[in-house]
Amino acid sequence: MIQLGIERLVASPPPWLEGKKLALLCNQASVTGDFVHSREVVERTFPGKLVCLFSPQHGFFSEKQDNMVESGHIQDSTGLPIYSLYGESRRPDPQLFQEFDVLLVDLIDVGTRVYTFVWTLIYCLEAAAESGCKVVVLDRPNPVGGDIIEGNMLREQWCSFVGLHPIPMRHGLTLGELGLLCNKEMCIGADLEVISMQGWRREMFFSDTGLPWVFPSPNMPSPATALVYPGQVIWEGTNVSEGRGTTLPFEIFGAPFWDLACIKRELDKILLPGCILRPLIFEPCFGKWASTPCQGYQIHVTDPKTFLSYRVSLAFLSIMLRYFRDDFAYKQPPYEYEYERLPMDLILGDDRLRLALEAGEDVIKLETGWAQDLAEYDQRRHAVFLYE
Repeated sequence: MIQLGIERLVASPPPWLEGKKLALLCNQASVTGDFVHSREVVERTFPGKLVCLFSPQHGFFSEKQDNMVESGHIQDSTGLPIYSLYGESRRPDPQLFQEFDVLLVDLIDVGTRVYTFVWTLIYCLEAAAESGCKVVVLDRPNPVGGDIIEGNMLREQWCSFVGLHPIPMRHGLTLGELGLLCNKEMCIGADLEVISMQGWRREMFFSDTGLPWVFPSPNMPSPATALVYPGQVIWEGTNVSEGRGTTLPFEIFGAPFWDLACIKRELDKILLPGCILRPLIFEPCFGKWASTPCQGYQIHVTDPKTFLSYRVSLAFLSIMLRYFRDDFAYKQPPYEYEYERLPMDLILGDDRLRLALEAGEDVIKLETGWAQDLAEYDQRRHAVFLYE
């Protein structure tokens, strides 16, 4: 049985929290294994000490649908202020950090570099280092496991709010571990502590945990979505529908101009283990190609241990660039408050990858090219492992 960081915190409160004023960074998915919200648990354990809440992208109730859809400051049902960290600014006001002594962080990360919750944590660490506030991450499982890493490394010149530090697309760390890595390697120097889980092992996928899934953002409705997300997120940088506006975002994808027979011929040439790609037609209710029938696929993950989401999606992207150039297009800026750089380059973390695919480079060959970088990253991440 897994005991979450929030559950371990309240089961045995650290003596150094006694008498401290607290803040909590969370959203509606921040619940215990029996669905009690962390805000209630903290208030019950430390009565009168919780002075405010913070919320990440998509709002406290995970209600904001898309990128660059801001949420404002609100109050919870008891009148406690909830400060948005995805509103007028993505960075917290350092003055707010004068109101409390310890920031508790209880967020669900999905193991993918472009998921912005971790970068909200990093901005909070920077503010905490400036103010002298302590940060405590209440750790949770990485839903796509802690063993497998995948993808090219982000290059520093492509840093943005979908990647502030050189890590691969699928990073293989928990939120707490990633916070420790960035705090050290980015020389932030915040007073950071992680309340680790008990019972979680690196080889576990979310389906192995026995924990309930509460969606952390509107288009992350299930653990199956999280499994495909490290690759499927690239379609946000194109005119291909990533399935927003359907009940299966990121699991289904496509466009009206796709020729499924052509795509199948090309897919048969590349090894795509651990999944079945089932052709279909779907019609988004909103977003790209709303009310327009799209030729596409649903990804059915049959073996999470061998499935490589990034490879699958890059294989499809390479087919788009070879056979559908007249209709395929990249999304133009802005994207996550970047107004000049191409969104696809920000998502991939390196314009050289896009240029290589446009030049017809083989996806497997590209993977070989970044293998050494991944091996070096693997050594770096071992230094912050909390779970063996």
